[in-house]
Amino acid sequence: MTASYGSAEYQGYLRNDAVTIAEVLRLDGYRTLMSGKWHVGGSYKPRESDLWTPGDLAHPTPRQRGFDKFFGTLDGSGSFFFPHYIGEDDCQIAVETDDFYMTDAITDKAVDMIEESVADEKPFFLYLAYTAPHWPLHAKEEDIAKYQGMYRNGWDTLRTSRHEEMLGKNILEGNWEISPRDPTVHSWADEKNRDWEDSRMATYAAMVDCMDQGIGRVMAKLKQLGVDKDTLILFLSDNGGCAEFLAEEGWVESYPDISPEGKKIVQGNIPNLAPGSGKTFQSYEAPWSNVSNAPFRMHKSWVHEGGISTPLIAHWPNGIAQSAIVHTARHVSDIMPTILDVSGASYPKDFDGVGIQNLDGESMFGVFLNGHGEREQPIFWEHEGNCAMREGNWKLVREFGRDWELYNMAFDRTELHNLRDKDQNRAERMIKEYDAWAKKTGVVDWAVICAHPAMDWVKPAKPEI
Repeated sequence: MTASYGSAEYQGYLRNDAVTIAEVLRLDGYRTLMSGKWHVGGSYKPRESDLWTPGDLAHPTPRQRGFDKFFGTLDGSGSFFFPHYIGEDDCQIAVETDDFYMTDAITDKAVDMIEESVADEKPFFLYLAYTAPHWPLHAKEEDIAKYQGMYRNGWDTLRTSRHEEMLGKNILEGNWEISPRDPTVHSWADEKNRDWEDSRMATYAAMVDCMDQGIGRVMAKLKQLGVDKDTLILFLSDNGGCAEFLAEEGWVESYPDISPEGKKIVQGNIPNLAPGSGKTFQSYEAPWSNVSNAPFRMHKSWVHEGGISTPLIAHWPNGIAQSAIVHTARHVSDIMPTILDVSGASYPKDFDGVGIQNLDGESMFGVFLNGHGEREQPIFWEHEGNCAMREGNWKLVREFGRDWELYNMAFDRTELHNLRDKDQNRAERMIKEYDAWAKKTGVVDWAVICAHPAMDWVKPAKPEI
């Protein structure tokens, strides 16, 4: 979605009438820091990084959108060992070490930025955006070794055990049924490449493990500097697990296939080619994404719960009254008003001479203080033609090209019992509300987007099912 598809709503990069958290907080005296993945600054072709034009009108950079310091990548993904682009502040930099690993580098820079800000006695805002565990499946050997062999029982058993564990820990609000295995996935009993599949999931787990180690280092630095108790930390993923298949031939060919040393990078999910090293370029695909998203349906790109549900962990010792699991549905648009409430910063009416959009979302500050709090306004989604609306406990949802479905999230958040025919009045009212929101927001029919010339080089390869 970073290509330009012919309208301001689908231009592929941040609009000038949308202000960032960093821009608002910098006006209030905060030092603003970013380490990691940007990916809201227009379209880039990974193999042509020498032709990139960061900073021009269609490719705004973090430094142009409110960040004092930046380290990371402008693209959506790439090699963890041989990244095709690394930027620091306003310059592209070269990887100069043999043991470079993207997750560790993102952590290193974040820790340095925090240390510098505290030394200068400046309040800071840090956007720490790890690329892990996005494909390709790249991890350090010592991290993979911790998990090798742990997934030999397969995805069916693991989905069931994870569901049972979540129920036992009261992480799920209701005693919902687990969704069936994804219809595109065969049973583990029929899997012929079990060692390879185990290694794919082990590598994915290793990527998460290394990210956790990095977060631990950030937490330790905050504590060492004596600012941990007064620092609000919000941690979440940007979507559900990713089911994308990486073919040997297809859109993944846009990524470099030769390492800096001139060694071949073998692209594609090739059975019995062990993932993990920089010489491979694989994904963990639908079977394991279905595990990551248990007990919910679907994956990243869809707006059923498996594609959009992510826990938000909030940590703020001097601000959160009491630890609790809060099951109220929230949206990423609630993060800006929450941070404004916590910091005391004001949302501007215009920025840099441009009138900006009204503030969307609702603050979660009251939830931190009281341990509860319902969202007053409905939430809407549209992504690649997949649409949804959440109003209280009710969710209207549809896949692109299919009919609307209606679910009661309190009793059936795994979306197994479609109530549209039983509650037609509610469904029709919510459909009208969604249509009004889509018109106001500028949603374009996904079939029109797919026909746009800019879609040609980004169309993903789809495996035959």
